[in-house]
Amino acid sequence: MKKITFLFLILVVLVTQTYVYSQGYKGKGKVKGIVSDQEGNPIEGVTVKLYCERGASGFEVTTDNKGEWKAFYIRGGPYDIDFAKPGYMPKKINANISEFGKNPDIEMQLQKMEGLVVTDDLKEELQKGNDLFDQEKYEEAILSYQAIIAEVPETYVLYRNIGNCYFQMEKYDKAEECYQKVLEKEPDDTESILGIGNAYANRGQNEKALEWYNKIAFEKISDPMVLYNIGSNFYSQGRHQEALRYYRKAVEVKGNFQDALYQLGLVNLTLGNKQEAIDVFQEYLKYDSESGRADQVRNFIEFLKKT
Repeated sequence: MKKITFLFLILVVLVTQTYVYSQGYKGKGKVKGIVSDQEGNPIEGVTVKLYCERGASGFEVTTDNKGEWKAFYIRGGPYDIDFAKPGYMPKKINANISEFGKNPDIEMQLQKMEGLVVTDDLKEELQKGNDLFDQEKYEEAILSYQAIIAEVPETYVLYRNIGNCYFQMEKYDKAEECYQKVLEKEPDDTESILGIGNAYANRGQNEKALEWYNKIAFEKISDPMVLYNIGSNFYSQGRHQEALRYYRKAVEVKGNFQDALYQLGLVNLTLGNKQEAIDVFQEYLKYDSESGRADQVRNFIEFLKKT
């Protein structure tokens, strides 16, 4: 199993589709947000898809002329939330939504794809590349993405997709080259910076990995796996306070993230945060009560309560 899970596959949404879900997401919670462009202007007509992990179901809403969207009567827990509108780079985040408490507004910025001429052939080739990636046919997916870039250079962001293919093939040098091509155009592109950091991490160059991770503002990272991976990198170097920060946020975003809960408990144990360690380990047991690691967690709790 790879040390770093693939973080972001950029799927450019060019065709609006209608999805029908069961209603396992139903509850008493509510959440709202606003979507804007990089200049802060609201974007109308953005499709916001919310998928409830616990309810294994979801629904979608659309932003109004103020860029605002609202979701009512939903259950609490981890959600995958996708933001998409033709002509903009789509975004995907994870959020932990409270059913009974007040949820903070979710603010999202989408980047415009300037000058992109969308043709049927382009849409078909893009879908082909994404399907090949999902099927783990990475070399074929690379050819599809390269064909699009050759025809429409403005789609240089697809070098990130190519980098992701090389990453999955464990060709980290080539992956890094592709991420760098995106950064030449967009120096602050978070996903490409993360990709390079992950490439260094997988090569065992943890100091270089952290150098790249530190280029990203903490508040801009919302993917729980990214937060977990960065936290684990800090943890492996004995930088426990930094690890604590990332593990905490990973759990805030995705409450049932067992690996993050376990590591959060361990780092609190290491730092002597007795009560927080107990609370976290007890939370862990809500999702895993039968494995060997669950037995270890129970032993930790017993030890902490005695000391």
